[in-house]
Amino acid sequence: ENGYYSIYQSDRYGFNNPDNEWDEKEIEYLLVGDSFTHGACVNRSNDISSVLRNLSKKSVLNLGIGGNGPLIEYATLREYLKTNVKKILYIYYEGNDLSDLENEKRNNILIKYLQDLDFTQNLKFKQNEIDSLLSNLIKEKKSELKSEREKERERQNFKFKLINFIKISYTRYLIMRIPAQLLTPAPAPEFKKIIQLTKELTNKNNSKLYFVYLPQINRYKTPYYNRNYNLIKNIVTELKIPFIDVHKEVFEKEQIPLKLFPFKEAHYNVEGYKKVAETIYKLTKN
Repeated sequence: ENGYYSIYQSDRYGFNNPDNEWDEKEIEYLLVGDSFTHGACVNRSNDISSVLRNLSKKSVLNLGIGGNGPLIEYATLREYLKTNVKKILYIYYEGNDLSDLENEKRNNILIKYLQDLDFTQNLKFKQNEIDSLLSNLIKEKKSELKSEREKERERQNFKFKLINFIKISYTRYLIMRIPAQLLTPAPAPEFKKIIQLTKELTNKNNSKLYFVYLPQINRYKTPYYNRNYNLIKNIVTELKIPFIDVHKEVFEKEQIPLKLFPFKEAHYNVEGYKKVAETIYKLTKN
């Protein structure tokens, strides 16, 4: 999205961190979230965790992965949280986190993290197995991609292209007539339970929990109303968790908020991530 492919060397567990962060005696910040936390579309020095690492001059662990939703993020904390973590940043993205949760709660393994507080897959001790599974998955996907390309070449005739174009164009027309925020489901009961269990886990670990609310680009491109904003904020404030509203703290203060997005695409650009991280640091450093 920024005009280049972002590349990084992952740590021992596959997260976007310098590997030696896991060996530090004290972790100032631990982050969970989706692609925005992961550092989508920017290089390591420019993601939220890297900026926090630079500002605080302390250790920061980034457990964000693109595509994660609330239940995977809670499961990630259960599997990878260290006892030496001072502050946990639960980074929520209003664009798709609730939709992701609808899919996650149908997963037979993930739902066990809500049903059984003692459930664990012991993932930290299975990295060799995980690496092997991922290697095989990559090979399968490469094979599928090659097969799809061959099929696509066979289908490249004018009639097929014309019919396909009409179908896709009409579908896009219908979707574009529906405001994106209205396609997002309301918070499921599981969402509140996840946030409550996250707080309990954080307290048990003697860490401080912060809820960081990230805005989506649609706020600044079209007339916008997010029916879920107040519902999410009420859940968080009822649980007495500090609520950091990045829209109000960062984007609302910009004359042109879209300048913090690359080519007006979904994720933030280098400046956007930097301002988000600076704001988080300012509101959590004490």
